[in-house]
Amino acid sequence: MMKKGIDSGVQTNHPNKADYGYPQPVRSPDNAVYLDGWKEGKLMLQKCCECKKPIFFPRPMCPHCWSDQLEWIQSTGRGEVVSYSLIHRPNHPSFNDEVPIALAEIVLDEGVALLARVLEATPSTGMKVNLATESEVTSRYPLPVFRPET
Repeated sequence: MMKKGIDSGVQTNHPNKADYGYPQPVRSPDNAVYLDGWKEGKLMLQKCCECKKPIFFPRPMCPHCWSDQLEWIQSTGRGEVVSYSLIHRPNHPSFNDEVPIALAEIVLDEGVALLARVLEATPSTGMKVNLATESEVTSRYPLPVFRPET
């Protein structure tokens, strides 16, 4: 089903969100633990066994010392917004009914940064956030999302 819409004075067709599912990440041996952890409400990070530095995003070797000796650790799920953007024109039709979408750069307590969606609030620089771990959230969103700390 298509909705008729107006964009800059030109009539366009916009698909309903129900016509699409969220885009899904491509699963690989490098990110399988990360993706499986999220389905359980956990944020999994890699840690180098040689230089001991935490790593995000999942990869086959440490970007600091090039060791391939990595282990998985569970993040506390706490972090701080360092930058954000409100997305008003999503790049996939599944997000059309959800704008604006708050996308933030978050530095986790472990020291790594990631981009993630912030639910239920407009972020601000310095805002403390926590991983949203409820099963209805982890089953809806294909990648980790955060909420403001309460």
